[in-house]
Amino acid sequence: MPVQLAARAEPESTVAARTSHKRVGVVVLLAVVVGAMFMSIVLYIDGAAPHRVSSDGRTAGTGTAVTLDVESIQSNYSLLMGNLEISPGSALLDRDTQSLKQDLTVEVTSVATPVKRTWRKGMLPGVIPVPLTLSRDVERWPFDRYYTGPITVELFVGAAPTPERAHVMIVDRLPGWRLDSGGPTKSSPFAPYELQMRRSVSTMVFAITILCILVAIAGAAVFVAVQTLRGRRKFQSPLTAWYAAMLFAVVPLRNALPGSPVFGSWIDLTIVLWVLVALVVSMLLYIASWWLQLRTGPDGGAPG
Repeated sequence: MPVQLAARAEPESTVAARTSHKRVGVVVLLAVVVGAMFMSIVLYIDGAAPHRVSSDGRTAGTGTAVTLDVESIQSNYSLLMGNLEISPGSALLDRDTQSLKQDLTVEVTSVATPVKRTWRKGMLPGVIPVPLTLSRDVERWPFDRYYTGPITVELFVGAAPTPERAHVMIVDRLPGWRLDSGGPTKSSPFAPYELQMRRSVSTMVFAITILCILVAIAGAAVFVAVQTLRGRRKFQSPLTAWYAAMLFAVVPLRNALPGSPVFGSWIDLTIVLWVLVALVVSMLLYIASWWLQLRTGPDGGAPG
C-alpha cells in the first residue's frame, strides 16, 4: 500500500510542477511584453518631445535673440525645413509702439535658396521659413546620417555696412529624429553652426521590429512546410491561402519601414529578397506535401 501511494503521489507532483512552470512562463512572457510596451512608450516620448540642440545663452550685441526651429524634412531627404524667429532686443524697439526704431536685415547662409529678409522701421520681425540643404548617406539605413553645411545668421542694423554675427538657439521639433549641433565655442566664438541628423532610438527599434517580423514570417512558413512534408502534420488546404497572404504582405511591411529605404538597398538584398524566396519555397514544399499525401492516401497507403 505505501508503495502504491508513493507511485500515485509522484504523477501528481509532476503535474503540479509542470503547472507551476507554465504559470511562471506565462508571467515571464507577460512581464516581457509589458516591459517592451513601456520601453517603446518611453522611447517615443523622449524622441518626440522638442528639445534644445544648441544654445550658449548669448544674444547679439543689440540684444536680438535668434531661434531656429527645425520642424520637418522632405521625403527625399535633400532639404531640412526650419523656421527662423527673430526677437529684437530692447535697444532696437520703440518703448511706446514696440516696433523697430530702424531697419533690420537678416541674412542666412547654407540654404537651398538665399534667404535675406528686411524689416523696415516701424515693423516688427516675424518668422522666416528656412530650407537647409542636406548631404546624406542613405545606404546605411536605418543608421543613416544627414549633414547640413555651415549655417550662419547675420544681422544688419540700419545702414551699417558690417553685419553682426547672431548667436542662434536651435530647437529640435522633428519627430523620429535626433539632432546634434556644432557651433561657436569659447576658442572659436564666430564658428558657423552645423547640424547632424540621425534616426531616434524609437525609430530604429520600430524598424528592427518590422525586420524581425519579416524574418519570423519566413521562419514560420518554412517550419510548417517542412513538418507537413515530413508527415508530422496533415495537409490543411486553408494554409495555402495563408502562404499567399504572407507573400503579398511582405511588400507592404517593407514599405512601412520608417523612411522607406530606397529599393535595392542592403535591406532588400539581405532580408526582403530572402524572405520572399523562403515564402515561395515553403509554398512549393507545402504543395508537394499535398501531392504526396494525395498519392499515398490519408491513412498512409496507396489511394484506392
